[in-house]
Amino acid sequence: MSTSSSYRMWGLVALAAAALLGFFVLDPIAQDEAYHHFADERPWLGIPNFLNVATNLPFAVVGALGLWRASRHGGLTPTARVPWLVFFVGVLLVAVGSAYYHWQPDSQRLVWDRLPMTLAFMGLTVALSSEWVSPRSERLLPLGLLLGVGSVLVWVQSGDLRLYYGVQLMPMVVAAAVLVLFRAPYSHTWHLGVAVLLYALAKVVEAADHAIFEATAGALSGHPVKHLFAAGATYWILEMLRVRRAKSVASAA
Repeated sequence: MSTSSSYRMWGLVALAAAALLGFFVLDPIAQDEAYHHFADERPWLGIPNFLNVATNLPFAVVGALGLWRASRHGGLTPTARVPWLVFFVGVLLVAVGSAYYHWQPDSQRLVWDRLPMTLAFMGLTVALSSEWVSPRSERLLPLGLLLGVGSVLVWVQSGDLRLYYGVQLMPMVVAAAVLVLFRAPYSHTWHLGVAVLLYALAKVVEAADHAIFEATAGALSGHPVKHLFAAGATYWILEMLRVRRAKSVASAA
C-alpha cells in the first residue's frame, strides 16, 4: 500500500471513529417519550397512524429488489456480496419493524424499528469499505453487526442513545468520505451522493414533523416524508448497483 493510500485509509478510519464516538462528548441522551406523539395520528382503512405505517412500504419494495439482485450477484464484487445482502435484509426488515412500531408507538416497539436499521447501517458501511478501501474489510461485518445490535441493547439497558446515534451517523460519514478520499472503482458513483443527501433530508423533515403538519394545514406531516426520503436513499443505492460498471470497462459515469 502506498503512503498516500495509507493516509487516506487512516483518514477514513478517523472519520468513522469520530462519527461513532462523537456523541460521547455530550451527556447521556435519553429517549424523549414525546417522540412517540407524531403529528399525524389519523387512522384510515382500520389502520391506526395510517400514513406513518403505510409509508414503510417502499422499504419493503427496495429491500426485496435488492435481495433479488444480490442473490444474482448483479453488480456486486464477491467480497462485498454478503454485506450488501445484509444491507438489503435490513432495509426489508425496516419496513416490518417500523410499521409495527408506528401501529402503536412506544419505546418497547421502537426497539424493533431500530434493530433492523442497524443491520442496514452496518451492511452498508462494510460493503462500501470492502469495495472502495480493501476487500479485507468484509471481515469486519460480524464486528459491525455486533456493534449495531449492541447499540440498541445499550439503549434498552441504560437508556442512553449516544452509541445508537453514532451507529446511525457513521455510514453516512463513510459514504461521503469514500467519495472524497478514494478513487471510484465503479461508474455512477454520484448515486451514492444522492443517497447521502436524501438521508440528510430525511433527518431534517423528521425533526420538523409537527411544523410541516401545521404549515400544510394538516395535509402532510414530516415523519411520513422522512420515510419516503430514507427509502429513496436506499433506492438510489440499489439503482447504483444496477447501472454501475467497473471503471476498467466503463465509459464515463
